[in-house]
Amino acid sequence: MNTILNEKKEFPMLEAVNLTKKYEDGLLALDDVNFKVHQGEIYAMLGGNGAGKTTTINIFLNLIEPTSGETKINGIVTHQQPLEAKKHVSFVSENVMLYPEFTALQNLDFFTRLGGKTNLTKDDYRQVLLRVGLQEDAHSKKLKGFSKGMRQKCGIAIAILKNSPTILLDEPTSGLDPKAGLEFMTLLDELRDEGKSILMSTHDIFRAKEIANTIGIMNNGKLVMQRSKAELENADLEKLYVEYMAGYMEEVA
Repeated sequence: MNTILNEKKEFPMLEAVNLTKKYEDGLLALDDVNFKVHQGEIYAMLGGNGAGKTTTINIFLNLIEPTSGETKINGIVTHQQPLEAKKHVSFVSENVMLYPEFTALQNLDFFTRLGGKTNLTKDDYRQVLLRVGLQEDAHSKKLKGFSKGMRQKCGIAIAILKNSPTILLDEPTSGLDPKAGLEFMTLLDELRDEGKSILMSTHDIFRAKEIANTIGIMNNGKLVMQRSKAELENADLEKLYVEYMAGYMEEVA
């Protein structure tokens, strides 16, 4: 085996550089945001609704363009080469949009073929569905009868099958019960061990502290805090979150 393939890349796999987004109505959704996610790292973005987390992810996906600054995936500027950048990323949204009249297996088959993978078997699909925690008796059932958490698992399975080096997750544990949430954290650990770079927006402070290599706190479009897991090891992240929010609000008042 070529050991060079197992070496971490020197440049970040995901990067936001002076990222700013201002809408026509004057809303400053992102204000000079900077962060990096290297190979084999998980970056968790915390913040309330409207903080700028989803806007950041949407710019990485080229669903919207930045006013200034840029996002990069595997070194590719996403709004300059969107199709090339998307080859290197998988995305799971808070509300996974799949075909309700298709079974879980049919959805996996459709979306993996759409992504250019035509050599996977039904057993490959079953194995990844089991890996994400979807019970076997649900594999051949239509998604219209699935709970939000079950649909979420199907979305994560599709992301794994694409086998991209980077993964974007927007509120990935939304709709998952505590057991499923714990299983998902274990899965993220495994994906990180495989060298995946993961950017995750979340409201879940406790799971973020447990899983992330780096945590950023966003409020009103600003990245108001960014600390490593080591820096937060003995910190009360919930208290810190409240203090940063309160301090920032006093600053802008």
